[in-house]
Amino acid sequence: MQVKDTIRNIAIIAHVDHGKTTLVDGMLKQTKVFRETETVGERILDSNALERERGITILAKNTAVTWNGVKVNIVDTPGHADFGGEVERVLNMVDGALLLVDAVEGPMPQTRFVLRKALELGLRVIVVINKVDRPFARSEDVLNDTFDLFIELGASDHQADFPVVYAIGLQGKAGYQPDPLADDLTPLFETILKEVPPPIVDDNAPARLLVTTLEYDNYKGQIGIGRLHSGTMKKGMSVVQMTIDGERLPGKIEYLFTHHNLSKQEIDVAEAGDIIAFAGFEHLNISDTIAHPDATEPLPPIHVEEPTVRMTFGVNTSPLAGREGKTGWGTSRRLRERLYNETRSNVALRVADGESADKFVVSGRGELHLGILIETMRREGYEFDVSKPEVIYKENPATGEILEPIEEVTVEVADDSAGTVLELLGSRRGTMIDMYSENGTTYLRYLVATRFLIGFRSQFIRATSGMGQVHSLFHAYAPIAGEAPGRRFGSLVAFEDGVSTAYALVNVQQRGSFFIGPQVEVYEGMVVGEHIRPEDLPVNVAKTKHLTNHRAKPSETTAGLTPPRQMSLDDFIEFMAEDELLEVTPLNLRLRKRILDTESRQKEEKRRRLMVAES
Repeated sequence: MQVKDTIRNIAIIAHVDHGKTTLVDGMLKQTKVFRETETVGERILDSNALERERGITILAKNTAVTWNGVKVNIVDTPGHADFGGEVERVLNMVDGALLLVDAVEGPMPQTRFVLRKALELGLRVIVVINKVDRPFARSEDVLNDTFDLFIELGASDHQADFPVVYAIGLQGKAGYQPDPLADDLTPLFETILKEVPPPIVDDNAPARLLVTTLEYDNYKGQIGIGRLHSGTMKKGMSVVQMTIDGERLPGKIEYLFTHHNLSKQEIDVAEAGDIIAFAGFEHLNISDTIAHPDATEPLPPIHVEEPTVRMTFGVNTSPLAGREGKTGWGTSRRLRERLYNETRSNVALRVADGESADKFVVSGRGELHLGILIETMRREGYEFDVSKPEVIYKENPATGEILEPIEEVTVEVADDSAGTVLELLGSRRGTMIDMYSENGTTYLRYLVATRFLIGFRSQFIRATSGMGQVHSLFHAYAPIAGEAPGRRFGSLVAFEDGVSTAYALVNVQQRGSFFIGPQVEVYEGMVVGEHIRPEDLPVNVAKTKHLTNHRAKPSETTAGLTPPRQMSLDDFIEFMAEDELLEVTPLNLRLRKRILDTESRQKEEKRRRLMVAES
């Protein structure tokens, strides 16, 4: 076995918004990745348009820098619990991790999740207490809380004796004490080189690599990324692809790359211990082993936690179908191909055929996980329908009892809004674990069933005027805890086709709030707003003012018309009722009833109520 002292492989893990990507920016700038005169933006690795819009990391990214002759491979990971699958798979490539913790907030739900995964894999963890310049920073208390978390998660004595670095990622400063800090990140790099073990490999064994990440290049085709565990891989060499189904497929390494700074460099030979990328295979899957033909055993596959929420994706069946998506991209064949291709790289996602040929059941970690997939597909040009999210139940094999997923919910809210949040969580049968107040902010921890949380986030934002934060993390499966609270208000539903008019909207706006304004094409069964009462209300939003022979048609005015509510994809997913579908196209999001015909829908609703009354 050889020690590759010129390489370190690390992942950066943390709760959402604790500064991972910003810290990577500082590491890249200090290692002179950019010219002195070059203008560099923030969150350089968040290259995806959705990541920049939402300010979060969605996909794990690879980069590498050189410090004092040592190559440091860095993997930036998502911080949101819904993208935990990204974290689980990339931790297989590294020997150590930088655990970022906010100097004010301390360990948060996702901190617990990512740390547990890192400790299970035996990684050397360096704790970085970030943002020590924030008002009310409490570095010493946060360090104690982090140590308690290590012990709670069963860390070994060696793991619990972790090194600590204090940092201001935005300014690119670090130090061994909160004050003073060095002028750059030298203490952080020194700690990485000293504490993270170099790869220990066998150069003489057959080459073996576990595919951990997939990319696609228009010229080179499918690109696989992974860590070379043993041997040497050369450009042009013959290899075998060992799939998780036990197949051995012959192949050839057409291109070989290594990461350097923000780009890939083409190389002829890769040595064990490095994180590399390769091309030459038409079809690759996460967890495939690429190996020398002499290798007999594949590497252990990547295991991720099971999804807890599912939605049904279907072909768009609305009267406006086919107008806004790419031609031919709305078919069931295209939709099926796109969804199943997603599972090749998105390891936490599951796709299954639905009850009919044009429906597919897609399961993921949460509403945000599925929402990002929906938004990505609509930007690619697809149009389709999605149903309301529903939780995935399990059966206890010993007792036959049906179990449902429970989540740990952490809330930060101003003291004067705490009572409203307590009432909201209480109505959703939440069980309080902890509650304390500090510096005018109340911190709450609850256990709540996942199905009670569907639709909670938008209510929470309204109740706290957008000033609170809520995070959730899967906790466990438990017996079903009663009926979920229904939606408090019904829908305003258009009962005829046409174009909405200001005249009609002004006349019925006292019935609720609208999602559309004037001059919007509507169809029968389309949801155009939220009713002020619990039941649905059919409305005519295409009504025009009658003309007489005494005067010409007046120009329509919007005087007195309340502006419509701007609904995002996440808002629609949370607002949707069981009998509704969301029509997703590249240009519009439209909520609609499953049964568009008003008379048929009312008959079905009457029949359902009779069945409920009889039961």
